[in-house]
Amino acid sequence: MTALSVSTAISSGRVTLANVRQRSLLTARLRVLWVVAGFFLVALAALVRIGILGLFEDAPQSRSLSEALLPPRGEITDRNGVPLARAFPAYALWYNPGALDDGGAPLVKSPAQVARELARIFPDMDVQATAKRLASGRAGYLRRRLLPEEANRVQAIGEIALEIPQETERFYPQGSMAAHVLGYVGADGHGKVGMEEVLDKRLRDPAHRSEPSALSIDMRVQGALEDELQKGMLAVDAKGAAGIILDVDTGEVLALASLPAFDPNRIDAQGAQNMFNRVTNQVYELGSTFKPLTIAAAIDAGVVTDLSKRYQANRPLEIGGFKIRDSHTIGDTLNVPETLIHSSNIVTAQIADQLGGKALKRTMADLGMNERPYIELPARGFPIWPKGDWPRLRTMTVSYGHGIAVTPLHLASAYATMVNGGIWRPATLYKVQPGHAARGRRVFKASTSARMNQLMRMIAVYGTGRKANAPGFRVGGKTGSAEKPGAHGYRHHSLISTFAAAFPMDRPRYVIIAMLDEPQGTAASSYQRTAAWNAAPIVGKVVPRVGPLLGVMPDETRDIDLTDLKPLVEGDGE
Repeated sequence: MTALSVSTAISSGRVTLANVRQRSLLTARLRVLWVVAGFFLVALAALVRIGILGLFEDAPQSRSLSEALLPPRGEITDRNGVPLARAFPAYALWYNPGALDDGGAPLVKSPAQVARELARIFPDMDVQATAKRLASGRAGYLRRRLLPEEANRVQAIGEIALEIPQETERFYPQGSMAAHVLGYVGADGHGKVGMEEVLDKRLRDPAHRSEPSALSIDMRVQGALEDELQKGMLAVDAKGAAGIILDVDTGEVLALASLPAFDPNRIDAQGAQNMFNRVTNQVYELGSTFKPLTIAAAIDAGVVTDLSKRYQANRPLEIGGFKIRDSHTIGDTLNVPETLIHSSNIVTAQIADQLGGKALKRTMADLGMNERPYIELPARGFPIWPKGDWPRLRTMTVSYGHGIAVTPLHLASAYATMVNGGIWRPATLYKVQPGHAARGRRVFKASTSARMNQLMRMIAVYGTGRKANAPGFRVGGKTGSAEKPGAHGYRHHSLISTFAAAFPMDRPRYVIIAMLDEPQGTAASSYQRTAAWNAAPIVGKVVPRVGPLLGVMPDETRDIDLTDLKPLVEGDGE
């Protein structure tokens, strides 16, 4: 091989080697690019997936998580956020005879032995009844609301048939207080009777369970009302009592009590009997508490223009063989202030007769007396309302609260109308935000309302309402003592005693009703059964307790001006 050939061969080898190196570098670069591209695609896919999850899947998952953290039923509070009803996790003791699922005996030990071991954990458990229940082989609850340590001790017994399911319980921290407002939750998980029933759908809705449902009730006021009603009821051996405190400008119910009460935490046979709501569901003839409403209607219609005008009062009115009497002869004649101070049926009937049945009926209807009371509770009694035209005798008897039967809530709303400037508004158990009160409807002129505030105050200062005259709170109100109707006419020894009041009368803000069902004459009431001696004192004790809580402070330097009416009053109202 020549030198030229050798040189050519060497050069060719170098070229080939250079080409191999270039191809190797290119391949390596392509591999790196593919790896980078792969990582980029994976990262891009991950970013797209994250975006999809964020846009389409994250929200439902968040809602499901939040829903899982919420209680199964929303909370109810009073107007100040005090809890009235809550849901909390609890354990129960359930007997499941089929737990072993082998066709054998449901219990390893004898029913009697298991019952004895359970009684060591729950001392109030009846051993014989429990043993009989276990032996029957019937599944069901043996116990509700177990403490965690009790649940551990049950499991230590070692019986598979004794199961400890975790459940949700409805708990009422205030016990029986405001029970007729709240109601309770039944075994089916739905609310019964009170606001639990009214709010049932909302309380179970996940969209609303995170925010408590606030009621208009003030538990401090509720507690004071229930306490004084209970004391008053026991002092005169009454079979029941009812009371309500109402904001005259908004219709908000600050307190509502029906006694005897029940404990919504434990519904037993006695509690079931006491669920009837005397404030909203029972209708009564409320007697002389209707007299101020009649006088207001007469003043508003222009029938009464001179309060000094005197009416015959020393003999009964005879209308169609029926006699309208007073409990005793008050005087030969009475004017309007004296009529209310001394509570004269005879003079009130004469004024109603001048007013006429058509006008009195229209006023009572405008006050809502012809319909079920306006409130959210499901139990609302229908009034005994005289239909058709009211003849002369009917007009007269209705004027002093006979021949018509309504609930104490009807009366509270009517008194609120009479003292607040003349505007009727529906009562409500929902907390009303400032400026959002129901518009209502006008029933009385503002001037009529102002005059009635004077007359109401005079009754508490000079008349039958003096035992409600809490110093410094400017209370005004009217007593009412009506015999209960029976199978053969009125039962003379069975009374409904009521005191309907408002305070402070120089600027009325709250109405309060106290009612006793069949009070007896006892030493506490000086052996009297009328409202002046039993219902009025309850109001006189409630007002000083709740006034400061509601922003009404005692002030004996202030009062409503009675200057123009004092000369019309003869005597001191005895």
